[in-house]
Amino acid sequence: MKAAVFLRKGKMEIQEREIPTPASGEVLVKVKACGICGTDQHIFHGHPGSTDVVTPIVLGHELSGEVVSIGDGVQTLKLGDRVTIDPNIYCRTCEYCRQGRQHLCDNLEAIGVTRDGGMAEYVTVPAENCYVLPDSLSYEEGAMVEPLGCVIHGIEQIKIWPGASVCIIGGGFIGQIMLQMVKMYGASPVLVSEPDESKHQTLLDFQADFVINPLKKDLKQTIAGGVDIVIECVGRQETMEQAVALAKKGGQILFFGVSSPHDKIQVSPYEVFSKELTIRGSFINPNTHPMAISLIEKGKVRIQPLISHYFNLQEIPDIMPKYREMKVTKGILRFE
Repeated sequence: MKAAVFLRKGKMEIQEREIPTPASGEVLVKVKACGICGTDQHIFHGHPGSTDVVTPIVLGHELSGEVVSIGDGVQTLKLGDRVTIDPNIYCRTCEYCRQGRQHLCDNLEAIGVTRDGGMAEYVTVPAENCYVLPDSLSYEEGAMVEPLGCVIHGIEQIKIWPGASVCIIGGGFIGQIMLQMVKMYGASPVLVSEPDESKHQTLLDFQADFVINPLKKDLKQTIAGGVDIVIECVGRQETMEQAVALAKKGGQILFFGVSSPHDKIQVSPYEVFSKELTIRGSFINPNTHPMAISLIEKGKVRIQPLISHYFNLQEIPDIMPKYREMKVTKGILRFE
């Protein structure tokens, strides 16, 4: 089989490899679609993913495909099943796993991060990490169940109510899903800050009440008095500091964007104290795949309009270095 193998910072190549054999409790999946995530870009440029990466490794943790071989002891899947994959593998023995907070596992492994992932023609995964796709969902939508699951977990960290005012900082793929989710909860008005004006119409189509280019218009002046909820989807120092400044008294801030591990922000403790702010983080997607599948199946969250680019496997080593400059909302690796 062919695989796009990440070798070191800034270096990836196509390799010919043996098709892996599923171990006990695993299945072999013929990959049909794999999303290129911002985390893949972080890893490619030398930063950690959900956990540390040891090269060489096949990236790709947003994936779907067809079960083509079944290891011993697997009774929940059959050959031909169309599946989406939860990439996160927990030890089940550390204190966090035992507390029911397995996504904080001390020994976290992840498909496409610590073990080979979906940027290959085939991948082995634990059967318990597979979720069968309804026939109505495409493989591309199936690959996007994982990022939607992450957004669902993020939404669970804050309280949203009908009429809550929301500012979403960053109107890319994640921001567009966040927008759909907060509107589903009845939030209003919802403002999205996005400098790339080519994304503005899509955001308006998804019922954003206001979309502004923060390079042309001062965000704090636009929402004088602040908002109930700020959702930061960028992961940059300046936007995270801005998120704190935009929250009104009693406001909530969700840091969802993935920053560099070395980034620091300046926050006034007095501001947090005097405004009685709640600041929350959100990490991966524990137990959210069933809800994500349901939301896509029922049309509550639309995925297909958000996919801007399609690639084949051979293109991956060439597009990864310039991915950020290509104005990709969401890129999907498709297999024929």
